[in-house]
Amino acid sequence: MSTSATTSAPLIEKHTIGYVPPEDRHGKVRDLFTLWFGGNIAPLPIVTGALGVQLFHLNLVWGIVAILVGHLVGGVLMALHSAQGPQMGIPQMIQSRAQFGSLGALLVVLIAGVMYIGFFASNIVLAGKSLHGVVDSVPVPVGIVIGALGSGIIGIIGYRFIHVLNRIGTWVLGIGIVVGFGYIFTHIQTDDFLTRGSFNLSGWLATVSLAALWQIAFAPYVSDYSRYLPADVKVSSTFWTTYLGSALGSSLAFIFGAVAVLATPVGMDTMDAVKIATGSIGPLMLVLFLLSVISHNALNLYGAVLSLITLVQTFAYRWIPTAKSRAVISIIVLLACCFAAVGASKDFIGHFVDMVLVLLVVLVPWTAINLIDFYAIHKGQYDIQSIFQVDGGIYGRYNPQALLAYAIGIAVQIPFMNTPLYVGPVSAHINGADLSWLVGLLVTSPLYFWLANRDSAYRRRMMGGKLVGSH
Repeated sequence: MSTSATTSAPLIEKHTIGYVPPEDRHGKVRDLFTLWFGGNIAPLPIVTGALGVQLFHLNLVWGIVAILVGHLVGGVLMALHSAQGPQMGIPQMIQSRAQFGSLGALLVVLIAGVMYIGFFASNIVLAGKSLHGVVDSVPVPVGIVIGALGSGIIGIIGYRFIHVLNRIGTWVLGIGIVVGFGYIFTHIQTDDFLTRGSFNLSGWLATVSLAALWQIAFAPYVSDYSRYLPADVKVSSTFWTTYLGSALGSSLAFIFGAVAVLATPVGMDTMDAVKIATGSIGPLMLVLFLLSVISHNALNLYGAVLSLITLVQTFAYRWIPTAKSRAVISIIVLLACCFAAVGASKDFIGHFVDMVLVLLVVLVPWTAINLIDFYAIHKGQYDIQSIFQVDGGIYGRYNPQALLAYAIGIAVQIPFMNTPLYVGPVSAHINGADLSWLVGLLVTSPLYFWLANRDSAYRRRMMGGKLVGSH
């Protein structure tokens, strides 16, 4: 079934947020490994990984340990979301209506859309810097526009083209980053490569959090890239191919950033450090990273557009969005991001870290609720028709249990937060370490499970034993 579907699948994606019927399913589960491995070997994770030694002053060994712990833990949550795609056949944000209600899900969809746009803008800044690093005569703003246009074309073509590019990118970028590591380790330019920095608990926890949150940031759209797979694909296969691809690719990129920064003098911009640390192959590395960021950034544009379509369709429920609608909205988002990125490029790292830390405080409880609802409450069985009804069908406009657990999940994180907007008392007491995401997960998950089961028991009594919502 999957073979014939794959050969007949159109290059330009015709679906947007609607259910993907069995006859339109295509692809192989191994495509998820290449998508998340190749997509994560890019400038943005390299810059983020360098923060462990640049901003949090860890040495190489403790920086690597923190990076691995964060990605291995956060990757579990990310891959559990991915495994929902083949079973549901709909985008992740649309599925959130089953947990929060048709209107209750709007806040999460809006937050996810803003996050995608932030990532897209951040990535095109790095595309501009990479292009300028390769060709000095190309100004960074011009490079930003070129990077945005490249990502826009890929995003408009859609799902299948994104997978094709990342299959190629996995081999090219995988070989490239291994060669880059080899060059750096044999041409170290500093005497304090292994001794710069030291272990400090707050910096180590902060680096773990950055790595874990990098994975969790994919949660709102990871299943968008598995939803076209045949419904009979094993959950375990979807999980492991996604988990291994994302955790391995992200870890390599994060560590590469840390290594490049330590191999060059203190105070250097990360991408400049990459160019210098890789010496004669530096221009080639920058070209590879430029192509990678353009390809990977299409995912952020794609996710932003699906989120915006979801927001509009909630109110204009008779509207059936098409590939043309997706293209028009993609162009609008692309133009807006170009203007924002050109203005933010001078203080890119600061803006990026601020955005991630603030947005993920409100996305962590959503992740907990979605996973508990899918795996423990409904066990993957949902009424797709209700999800697309304006009144939410059997899921209603609002789900008080989910909204209450969500609000509490945000509130309990506040004392543990360490963001540019606010530093909680617990975080201040432990030298600035941010444990809010972990607290949010540990509190929201059992709380929502308890609230949902209480509600289910009540409805069973009221409906004479019929459990509403588990069709």
